[in-house]
Amino acid sequence: MTMRTSHTTRPNPARLAVTILALTALAQTLDAIPPKLKLSGPMIAEYVGTEDTDRNVYHGGLRHAVGVHRIQAMRANRTHPPETAGEFVGWTYNHAPMLAYWQGRFWVEYVSNLKEEHGIPGRTAYLSSSDGFNWTQPAVAFPVFPLPEIQPPPRYYKDEVLDPVPAGTAPIMHQRMGWYVAPDGRLLMLGFYGYSPTPRWGPNRGQGLGRVVREVHPDGSAGAIHVIRANREAGWTESDLPFPFYKTNPDAGFVAACDALLADRLMTLQWWEEDRATDGFFPELPEGIEPKALSFYQRADGKVVGLWKGGFAGLTSDRGQSWEWGRHNLPEINAKVWGQRLSDNTYALVYDHSASGRSRYPLSVVTGTDGERFDHLLAVHPEVPPMRYQGVHKNHGPQYIRGIAPGNGTPSDGELWLTYSVNKEDIWVARVRVPISDRVDEWVDATFDRVATISDLRAWNLYLPKWAPVSVVEDPRDPTNRCLELIDDEPWDYAKVERPFPEAAQVRIAFRAYIAQVGHGTLEIEAHGARSERPMRLRLDKDWLMFDHKTIESGPTPIGMQRWYSIELSLDSEAGVYSCTVDGKLVHEAVEFAEPVEALQRLVFRTGPWRMDVRSILRDGYPGNPGLDQEDLAGADIRQTRSRYLIDDLVITPL
Repeated sequence: MTMRTSHTTRPNPARLAVTILALTALAQTLDAIPPKLKLSGPMIAEYVGTEDTDRNVYHGGLRHAVGVHRIQAMRANRTHPPETAGEFVGWTYNHAPMLAYWQGRFWVEYVSNLKEEHGIPGRTAYLSSSDGFNWTQPAVAFPVFPLPEIQPPPRYYKDEVLDPVPAGTAPIMHQRMGWYVAPDGRLLMLGFYGYSPTPRWGPNRGQGLGRVVREVHPDGSAGAIHVIRANREAGWTESDLPFPFYKTNPDAGFVAACDALLADRLMTLQWWEEDRATDGFFPELPEGIEPKALSFYQRADGKVVGLWKGGFAGLTSDRGQSWEWGRHNLPEINAKVWGQRLSDNTYALVYDHSASGRSRYPLSVVTGTDGERFDHLLAVHPEVPPMRYQGVHKNHGPQYIRGIAPGNGTPSDGELWLTYSVNKEDIWVARVRVPISDRVDEWVDATFDRVATISDLRAWNLYLPKWAPVSVVEDPRDPTNRCLELIDDEPWDYAKVERPFPEAAQVRIAFRAYIAQVGHGTLEIEAHGARSERPMRLRLDKDWLMFDHKTIESGPTPIGMQRWYSIELSLDSEAGVYSCTVDGKLVHEAVEFAEPVEALQRLVFRTGPWRMDVRSILRDGYPGNPGLDQEDLAGADIRQTRSRYLIDDLVITPL
């Protein structure tokens, strides 16, 4: 009998690395799955519609809410100021923004890490705006400080024994509540200092040091940082943080404001995720439930609805003293849902309605009249620009949506104001017109002579990156006239404006266009159907007006710069063709539609190419560790050669 000799095979380092990454990603994915199977109780907030999203396109094929203005408040930049002021240069993970309205200004707070989620160092920043469109440079809200050596308690890490966190390591901040307007009118800003032994483990497992607070003044300055609540059940006390306890502040009004917050069981329930105390500070929770990222609104019957990630919901009649627990059925894939009662006494839920069950796009809204049943699924932020910077756990899309919590201010315009991060690197704000609708009743006759600012364009949808702004400006040929200006310096994004009109199979569109400057981009003009079908596609550069990018049969028309052109289009969805006239001359009589559409619904002006196709790696859900599937994008920190276009005298009528 021949005995086979055993031998040891040397492991392949590349395969071993891939295996480790795959197992880590799987663990991260499983850890992030919300405990839906443990949910029970009544359906407290229910999506009763049947519409779903198309996973092949970032906009999901949804109809668009009308009158949404999307504003990039902070653009991450790794190497070049002034996009981030002073020491903020280089911090490219920016996420979890919070919004308040106080003293006639909008206030946004957000967490900021150097590169990636749970990656050191971490801190919190804030910025403000008088109009929601023009924002201050970010300032440090809660800074970095050196931690003592920490031995991570295994109970917070699934009984895994981890290496000590070395002394001098920077903290990671994580909070689900950023603002509180006290009964005496003071504005408090809050944050939570935690730590991550590795980027695999988040700072929000109950192991962190504690929560801090400081007062914000009307001029944007902030008072001293104080500890408002230490994480005592994790072994920390107020003396473990390098800030004094709030009770030591000689300002009695500040102490009273903190006391009022600590006594507010509804507001402080937003603290549970980082704190997780069992000392009675939080209400008793159903077994196995982790109530993360609370948002709440009050129904007409006086009951307050609480909504959390992962399908968890609750009702309270005594401002959080006691709860009836239940559930919601929104497919928000563990990425937050924002609920709000609107100025017209309807209700809105805003969240990422995921087609794959794991993607974080498109940012969507459903509405209802009773705060219980919701329908009419619409896109709020259908754009997903390329992620510019690599980083662990960076998901694509608009996510972690928040509005203004009840008690934290009410803007006078009556609109729905939201904040969210895009790709976990840029901070955005959106103003959504109320009543929320996907339709307009009036045809378009738009001049800009009486438009003071773009905020007055309530029937338009605007997409406004910081490096691709849209403004109403003086006509370069007629100082008595005003027109719409689209500028683009942005290497990886574009300016975009949409003007909806009543749906019709046959329409006439007329406008004037002025090519002021052409840099790295062109002006693309498209007629869309309600679900973003693109039957008509034009492109303007410094030399040509081009027709339908998908064919070469309709030759371009020569044009020049620094002059106005009058363009008129007649579109027929039934015949599937359109004609084009330039300065009264017919240049094409029957250009075939690029794709069929039953009816037309909006006109789009955009300073860059269409980009709604979802990458194949993302189509069925993110890879286990999103953000590591690409490299940093070239030139992301540098403004490109400017393009500048003007639009005026837009008229859209039925044929």
